[in-house]
Amino acid sequence: MTIGTRSPDAVVDVHLGQEIRRRRRELGLTQHQLADACGVRFQQIQKYERGANRIAASRLWKIAQAMQTPLSSFFEGLPSDPDSSAGPGRLTFPER
Repeated sequence: MTIGTRSPDAVVDVHLGQEIRRRRRELGLTQHQLADACGVRFQQIQKYERGANRIAASRLWKIAQAMQTPLSSFFEGLPSDPDSSAGPGRLTFPER
């Protein structure tokens, strides 16, 4: 499955994981070091970085703090609308 055919939620999960990995490597941190700073096991960091597990908002906050990185930086480059069609869980609003 390529990123183009993934669900919108999966696109976000994978993107966040890629950004966490990019920033961690930029800082020269190991997965073990980041995990210790966030209070999780390194295997959980691996899963986040692969997009295999969703990241709770509170955990993403801890990761950002541990890496002294603005939370918003993890969302940079993410399409503003990964799925342009309205579907379950999406609200549509009438034009004004």
